[in-house]
Amino acid sequence: MFPSLSSLHNVPCPDEHACTRPSCIFSHTLGHYSLPELDIPLTQERPKPSTSTQPHTPPPVIPHKRPVPVSPPGPSSFSTTSTRPVEPPRKFQKVGLQSRAFPVASGATHTDTGVPIIRVNPALSHTPIPTRQAMVKTLYEHYVTLYGPLHKANPSLASEHALRQEDEVYQKSTKGTYRVAVIQCIASIKRREKPTSVSHISVGTSAEVQDKLEAKDSLESLQLSNELLEPLIHSKEELVKWGYIVDIPPGEGSREPSREGKVAKCERCTQPFQVKRMEEADECTFHWGKALMTRVAGEKTRVYTCCSRPAESEGCVHGPHVFYESGPEDLHARHGFSFLKPPDPSRKTLDVASMDCEMIYTTGGMRVARVSIVDGSGKEVFDEFIRMDDGVHVIDYNTRFSGVTRENHSKAPLDLAAVREVLNSLLSSETILLGHALDNDLKTMRMIHHRCVDTALLFPHRAGPPYRRSLRDLVKEKLGRIIQLGTGDITAGHSSLEDAVATLDLVRWQIINCSKPSASTPSTKPSTSSSTPA
Repeated sequence: MFPSLSSLHNVPCPDEHACTRPSCIFSHTLGHYSLPELDIPLTQERPKPSTSTQPHTPPPVIPHKRPVPVSPPGPSSFSTTSTRPVEPPRKFQKVGLQSRAFPVASGATHTDTGVPIIRVNPALSHTPIPTRQAMVKTLYEHYVTLYGPLHKANPSLASEHALRQEDEVYQKSTKGTYRVAVIQCIASIKRREKPTSVSHISVGTSAEVQDKLEAKDSLESLQLSNELLEPLIHSKEELVKWGYIVDIPPGEGSREPSREGKVAKCERCTQPFQVKRMEEADECTFHWGKALMTRVAGEKTRVYTCCSRPAESEGCVHGPHVFYESGPEDLHARHGFSFLKPPDPSRKTLDVASMDCEMIYTTGGMRVARVSIVDGSGKEVFDEFIRMDDGVHVIDYNTRFSGVTRENHSKAPLDLAAVREVLNSLLSSETILLGHALDNDLKTMRMIHHRCVDTALLFPHRAGPPYRRSLRDLVKEKLGRIIQLGTGDITAGHSSLEDAVATLDLVRWQIINCSKPSASTPSTKPSTSSSTPA
């Protein structure tokens, strides 16, 4: 049986364009011909055979496709050869999901009871929002219990940490494990130690507490030694440049311990006054804060940090007139300078020590009232209050910054000379001393030492010398701790023991995180008053 005639539709007609059949069973598709000279549109009727007797001339070849008009040059760096769309219609495109946006809790609003309200996109949450809100409420209640007195002073702390803790658990769990993970987290919160300050290691989410523990272990496990600290020791030239006294000043030491009855310039109000002991001192009105540049009503002006008043305003607090001396000869006249003794094989001295002092105003200028020393591992080796020399009387304990009160200072057993003898059994001229603004501590201790590592020089102020960053700011930035909070009372002041440990940890942080020390540029304007905390 013959195949269907439609199978001949793909066979070129043998008569080609001379074909006269009205319904030819062969193919007359233009693609089967090769006529390069002729461009015949697809809609043009096929030419009829000529009846002329002239010799037959083969028709020109028709191209396979009609020419495509060239698009004008556009901003694209490539051109297409077809007028068809470059991409399929949108409904046929395979549209993939964008990167997943994890829900982030926001504590912008709270319930009447203080419980933060979680704000997330329900479509992106694998756990129902009511369930998550219930878990936030439970976490918040346990954080309030954990923080105790801290919650009253910092009411937003528990709220922020509850939201962060819930999101932290959510990111690590699935719909099936979420509830159990939150319950386990609450159990760990219950086991935490009650914090005593916002910088306590128990404050924060589980991940934050774990990071604090690891950082603390890393610091405490580093035993500072001469080998580690030798590259950080400042040269004698650097010490001289930044106000260290490197040689004993001329003149007889301790020749004039007190200036009681003499006229001096008040460190607080800059007015001349007669130096008198606390019980007889004249009153001074002053600002205990710094005058810093700020903008008020769009204009730059200097205001005091203590009361936010303009720099030209009257003082905001009252206290006695005091004076401060920084010249080497004056300091030497009040109490003589001396070097630490050389190493002695018969006594064991520390290779590394971190020292900090607290000072008060006296009739002999600013004098040391407490000194604290820890060894290279952070262990306390000395912490004592120091009573004044004979003939020297207290004018102001400056408790706001020194932390020294009449009660604790009255129990001081030793004067400065006796304390220096004790320190000679702990330190030697080869001991590497660490400190922040260590030049001030050495001056008030009347101690001359050349092997020093000063964190004020290791971490320069961005404004450059003579400014330097405060110890509190450095500890907060580098160690994530807050120091110099006292007991919560603004008059509680600093703790020299806490500052000595913080300085040691800053040096540890520098060694762990930096292969080379920062430029040894001190970053602080030399302090001229104990009312400016280091």
